[in-house]
Amino acid sequence: MKTSILNFLSLAIVITAMCSPGESFGQRRRVVVTHPVRHPVVHTRLVVRPGHPIHRVLPANVAVRTARRTVLINHPLVYLPALAWRANAVALPAREQLVRQESETIARDEDWVDTNFGIDASGNALFLDINGKAKLNFAEVTFANGNVQVVDFNERTYGSGVYNLLDFADSRHVATVRILAKSESDDTRLSVYLSK
Repeated sequence: MKTSILNFLSLAIVITAMCSPGESFGQRRRVVVTHPVRHPVVHTRLVVRPGHPIHRVLPANVAVRTARRTVLINHPLVYLPALAWRANAVALPAREQLVRQESETIARDEDWVDTNFGIDASGNALFLDINGKAKLNFAEVTFANGNVQVVDFNERTYGSGVYNLLDFADSRHVATVRILAKSESDDTRLSVYLSK
C-alpha cells in the first residue's frame, strides 16, 4: 500500500513538472539562451620583427588572436616604408567585386588586441569596416612575395564606417593582414575586405 502511494505521488510530481499552465501534456516549451563565449584574456609580449618601420613605443603586452586561416609565405619578409593612414570613409564595392572577407570581434576588456586575417587571395584594394569604436595602432599587409606594407594609424580612434585601408593599382596577392587595435566600445567588429 505504501509503495503504491509513493509510486502515485512520484508520477504526480513528474506529470506536474512536465506540464505547466497553458501547455498540454507532451508539449515542452524550449527556451534557448545564448551567451557569447568569452575565453580568459591572456596577454603576451608584442612581437615585431627587425626592420619594422614604426619606431614609437608600442604596447608592451597584447592579446593575440590566431588567424583562422594559415597562410604560408615562402619568401623572406622585407618591410617597405610605413604609410601614414588617412581615414577616407568610402562605400564598400559591390558584392561581386569582393574577393575575400575576414572578421574579428574585440572587446574593451581585452585592451590591445593583435589580430591576423588570413586573406590569401589576389586583388587591388583593401577595405577596413569598423563596427563600433576602435583605437588603431598599425596594420601590416603582407604580400605573397614577402613585401610587408605597414600602415600607420598613429594610435587614433575611429568610429563605425568603411574605410579604404590600402590601394594597389596592379593586382597583388595579399597573404595576410595584421591589425593592432583596441576597442573603445563594449565590442568592436573589425572586418577586412579585399576587392578586385
